[in-house]
Amino acid sequence: MPFSVMLEQLSGGMLKSVGIFILTLLFSLPLGLLVSFGRMSKNKIVSTIIKIYISIMRGTPLMLQLLVVYFGPFYLFGMNIGGSYRFIAIAIGFSLNYAAYYAEIYRSGIESMPIGQYEAAKMLGYSKGQTFIKIILPQVIKRILPSITNEVITLVKDTSLAFALAYSEMFSIAKQIAASNTTFVPFVVAACFYYVFNLIVALVMERIENKLNYYR
Repeated sequence: MPFSVMLEQLSGGMLKSVGIFILTLLFSLPLGLLVSFGRMSKNKIVSTIIKIYISIMRGTPLMLQLLVVYFGPFYLFGMNIGGSYRFIAIAIGFSLNYAAYYAEIYRSGIESMPIGQYEAAKMLGYSKGQTFIKIILPQVIKRILPSITNEVITLVKDTSLAFALAYSEMFSIAKQIAASNTTFVPFVVAACFYYVFNLIVALVMERIENKLNYYR
């Protein structure tokens, strides 16, 4: 296979990997914040349910979770699953998994804030919602950004697990080309794609972190 054709096919797979990456961030980041609220809830039933959810998501392989989300509707409810559901299952599986990790990161940041800030905001007449959005959340984001960056970089590499559902992202295409042409080159090219993607993500996150650094 000509190298230009190989590069074109891998580029198409990379776009699909980027799609998984973007959708996962769009859903998992806000969902993780909601889950962290449930984790910190004073309602024991709610907090216990959330703890179990986080424990399962962090304690089982992401690949297994993808398989459960994809095949679950068929085995549990007898629903017909088609190819169109494959990408939806991937988005759901990735989002639920990463939301659990982000929830714990959010929780650690929120609980690290001094209680005095809440008391000062209350004296100034802020409601609980205003206190969190205007005072607490901006500081929390600044504190947790390095941890979020690590998870985001991991997400870039985890997009390759979509092959478990026979989704033709970049890693799957690289394997197909390597098998049909008996060459290792597609894996090298795929590795370069992943590295450049991760490098761009790291630079963007570093730029955001520097902008949030109040002391620079």
